[in-house]
Amino acid sequence: MTFPTYFETFDARQMLEDYPVGEAFVDRYTRMSRDELHALQNARFLKVMKRGWEIPFYQRLWGEKGIEPGDIRSLEDIVKLPVYDKSDLMASVNTHPPYGDFDGRGDTPVIFHTTSGTTGRPQPLMFGPKGREITNLLVGRMYRWMGLGRNDVVQSVYGHGMINGGHYIREAVTHYTNSLFLSAGTGIETRSVNQVHLMADFGVTCMVGFVDYIRKLAEVAEAEKLFDRINLRMIIGHLGTEDRASTEKAWRGAKAYDWYGVGDTGTIAGEGPDRDGLYVWEDAQYLELLDIDGGTAVAPGATGDMVVTCLFKDDIAPCIRFNTHDITEEIIGANQTGMVFRRISGFKGRSDNMVKLRGINIFPHAIGAMIENRVDLTGEFICHVTRDAGGRDEMLVILETRGGTDETEIAALLRKGIGIEVGIRLVGAGDTAAETQIDTRQKPIRLIDRRGL
Repeated sequence: MTFPTYFETFDARQMLEDYPVGEAFVDRYTRMSRDELHALQNARFLKVMKRGWEIPFYQRLWGEKGIEPGDIRSLEDIVKLPVYDKSDLMASVNTHPPYGDFDGRGDTPVIFHTTSGTTGRPQPLMFGPKGREITNLLVGRMYRWMGLGRNDVVQSVYGHGMINGGHYIREAVTHYTNSLFLSAGTGIETRSVNQVHLMADFGVTCMVGFVDYIRKLAEVAEAEKLFDRINLRMIIGHLGTEDRASTEKAWRGAKAYDWYGVGDTGTIAGEGPDRDGLYVWEDAQYLELLDIDGGTAVAPGATGDMVVTCLFKDDIAPCIRFNTHDITEEIIGANQTGMVFRRISGFKGRSDNMVKLRGINIFPHAIGAMIENRVDLTGEFICHVTRDAGGRDEMLVILETRGGTDETEIAALLRKGIGIEVGIRLVGAGDTAAETQIDTRQKPIRLIDRRGL
């Protein structure tokens, strides 16, 4: 039987020309104008749309809205297309088990993973070789722009198994940075004590992963008395709005860099060497910020849902107006690097995890920012939402303390940050771990909704 192998299905040299890395990346996109960038985006969008019309999922999604191929003539017409989210993809899986009908597999190789299942049943993720390698490349060039070099030793605490994250980060580092890579995985895959000894033994200079676990490893390194042997200089993770200072302090001044992406899209935005906002990789990702309730574009600088179109996924699994339900806002004004790309402030919470209490929208993730730099707190917390017999919703915030915390003071702090009164319960260090599942999940649980909605 004759069939193409992985690297026969696309032109790797052309890919590097289209999506440069290293100095070529910086040179191109600090010289390019916004008009030139828009023309590039438009051409790539039309190619993705052509492929989208060949996929049953999009034929149905767009056809139900009365949209025909001739209706979408340019990137400006993207607003005519409906957005979709994970619930639509999972409905497709339920109707067309087990993979759904949102990919266009043929006789080319397929890379198959799933999401972590943070918000429900794991979702199938499929990549063709070209889409996969560009996904890898975008992470690799981002890491290099942040300052990762070929002499660095990278330890990854991303999970493996069926989850996409650990695998594609490994591919990104090994294919595009020339750094040495240690696939340590989570605390389940490699025990935390062993993780910090790996760092000391192999001279790890950069750690990548979710910072909740990275911070925990600092405590383990302290307990093992290894800081005189560990020379970590970079942490590249997902900082949210609150985690940089506490993470850097925990690791004795290593510089922390933030980035954002989801399984369906790969990296969407990341910090540069200036660490002043996250640059959207606009040659590869078209990002819209839409009003959570109305679905229309928000005003510049306002908070909205991140809706993403991957301008490079024109092979087996196009991604066109995918609503991540993660919220952020655009940073207005010039940047320090001269990069043509827009910037966002980073992940601020999930709109589908938003809790409305007495008319106030609350994003549980944002509580971390309110307790940052409190040396008496560990930074770990979880929120419980309940509804009483009278229909009144209440939130209880459970926070870990190292001792000496004034509960009244914390209640006032959260009341000021949230805008309403919430319940407070203080527990000992490590006592929220069973509910947050910080030792087993890449993304700890921060909200338990007991209202039965």
